Amino acid sequence: MALSEVYWDHQIPLPKLAPVQAKVTVALVALLCFINSYDGEFVFDDSEAIVNNKDLKPTTPLNNIWTNDFWGSNLSSNSSHKSYRPLTVLTFRLNYLLAGGLHPVGFHVLNIILHAVISALMIDVFAILIGGLAYDEKDRILNNAPKTSLLAALLFAAHPVHTESVAGIVGRADLLCALFFQLSFLTYCKAFNRGSDRDDRFSVQWVAVSLLLCAAAMLCKEQGITVLGVNAAFDVLLICNVNVYELSQRLLLRKNPLNVSDMLRTGLLTRLGLMGLGGLSMLYARWRIMGTGPPAFTEVDNPASFAENIFLRIVNYNYYYSLNAWLLLCPWWLCFDWSMGCVPLIKTATDWRMVWLLLLWCVLIGLISQALCSQDSQRRRTLTLGLVLLVVPFLPACNIFFRVGFVIAERVLYLSSAGYCLLLAYSLGHCCFRWTKYRKLLCVSVLALLCVYVARCALRSHQWRSEQSLFTSALSVCPLNAKVHYNVGKNLADKGNTTAAIRYYREAVRLHPTYVHAMNNLGNILKERNELIEAEQLLSKAVSIQPDFAAAWMNLGIVQNSLQKFEEAEQSYWNAIRFRKKYPDCYYNLGRLYADQNRHVDALNAWRNATVLKPDHSLAWNNMVILLDNTGNLGQAELIGREALKLLPNDHTIMFSLANVLGKLQKYKESEGFFLHALRINPNAASCHGNLAVLYHRWGKLELAKKHYELSLKLDPEAPGTRDNYNMLRRKLDQLKRSTP
Repeated sequence: MALSEVYWDHQIPLPKLAPVQAKVTVALVALLCFINSYDGEFVFDDSEAIVNNKDLKPTTPLNNIWTNDFWGSNLSSNSSHKSYRPLTVLTFRLNYLLAGGLHPVGFHVLNIILHAVISALMIDVFAILIGGLAYDEKDRILNNAPKTSLLAALLFAAHPVHTESVAGIVGRADLLCALFFQLSFLTYCKAFNRGSDRDDRFSVQWVAVSLLLCAAAMLCKEQGITVLGVNAAFDVLLICNVNVYELSQRLLLRKNPLNVSDMLRTGLLTRLGLMGLGGLSMLYARWRIMGTGPPAFTEVDNPASFAENIFLRIVNYNYYYSLNAWLLLCPWWLCFDWSMGCVPLIKTATDWRMVWLLLLWCVLIGLISQALCSQDSQRRRTLTLGLVLLVVPFLPACNIFFRVGFVIAERVLYLSSAGYCLLLAYSLGHCCFRWTKYRKLLCVSVLALLCVYVARCALRSHQWRSEQSLFTSALSVCPLNAKVHYNVGKNLADKGNTTAAIRYYREAVRLHPTYVHAMNNLGNILKERNELIEAEQLLSKAVSIQPDFAAAWMNLGIVQNSLQKFEEAEQSYWNAIRFRKKYPDCYYNLGRLYADQNRHVDALNAWRNATVLKPDHSLAWNNMVILLDNTGNLGQAELIGREALKLLPNDHTIMFSLANVLGKLQKYKESEGFFLHALRINPNAASCHGNLAVLYHRWGKLELAKKHYELSLKLDPEAPGTRDNYNMLRRKLDQLKRSTP
């Protein structure tokens, strides 16, 4: 089964390194490309998959990762994304445990290490695909194309399209999937007996292990099942040395019918049957786990899949393929999100972008013809396997078998890029062999390409360090993408720059007039700026477009309450609760509405509902204490305050409110204790100093009262009532001094 060293390999302008040296070199290049992302933040999808994912926390039962999706939602839920990647989530959970919390450095470092390991292992994968399957006496893979496999692995390690998978922590799914994909392929290669010349000898055990590793890849990301296609192609082309072109001619022309006994003798049908059975079992299990069927995507996620005209749908799908091919060829224009108008649909056959489709298929047909019809068996196998590695891992993202939830996603190209790097290295090797007089120029070109790749990776991974740089970088790539403007606006709003955020939110709504999330966020900012009329218009439009948008209903209720449209506000709050049963913030705001209308019992009930749904809802607890205090129900206020502090023992606002109640009940010592505890937590609270001074004033501890009045006035000279109380105390102290003999 061993093949002689590839005749053109020595012309590749790289040194011939020992296997260990080659792998270390590739791993170091991979580290060099992405090392500056090690201390980046949690960005973009990391928020949902990691920061807000309860499955990472030690308090959550470990079994939950097997019943929930990648984002922490139950798979049986209609709102679930149906991404089932429990092994990936398990690694996130281990990161959380090892770091003692959500510290992004550990997450990033593991991603970078995984990419370095995968890049190093690619040398073995490429060596087999180019030079054939051969082993030395120590059972190590012999590399019959050492320079070509090294070049392909270097191109893979430094390809900029990998930045999203490596620098974005959510890309861990693609990295783990690729690692188990490689291990499944390399294990499948071990299934063939190297100590016998008989073709029918193969190890069923190694095939079974390969299937288990395929299942592991699939549990990291769904794309992992495609390794079965690569294994099958490897078996047919390299193990059984089948000439696909001749075989197809025999089948089509019905000459020299296929000899099934030969296929049985080589064990090919047995192995294909095992892989087919294993693959079908995995797909069936995956479908059962999915529960309620495939996820429901919207038109903004993948507009081409919603085109009514089948011709236009196919044309746009092929246009997407050409854009993915361009990202592999020229990975300069990279974007974290390609949806929402970033790639306008082709709507007519006269659209100039049709050229890209024709060019793509011309190149593919040329490669396929070379792969199938070449008289050189080595070239035929290498080109065919390179195309298989390029195309097969991409199939789950191509919209042929099912609708996907994106237009372009750079991270799905992680495995496919290996096929591209193999074909590119193979082509460069042939160019060096054929054009020996241009060898120096080719050497410089290869070195320049690698340097450009490394520089682009470093720049792009730096952009992935923070959401601000990531989102801003997308503005020049996808200026028509409403989601890009929305994310830039949200990032600015989170940092307090609401004026700039408004501009980006308005642009997002202009680009996508039904973008309800942008309307909701813009309405919120306008509400805070007291521009209530426009805020009401935006939020009303949002709920008319998406009637089940609970957050927009609640925000609309807040605006209507501010506009004193109490009946409309109450109805908006109840609409929000109708669409989101467990909505503590909405109950809290509903309670505020009732309190404004002096409907005290209703207000207390609403706030109690908020605390039942969210026991640590500090504002709801505090408002109950204050309302009961203001209405003279001091005993009940004390009970509520003490109940709240059992759940929130360090909440200084509740301590302050309870201390006020205890003071009125003349429980001065306890009241003083809560005031002082609150001040230890928040020593610069002017109101707390002022009210403690009032307590001491009533209690007769006048010097302490004077001290805290002065502290309160120092912190807030305009504190209402404090100045009058302080002057009253001073007069009383003066009288005491005059009356003292």
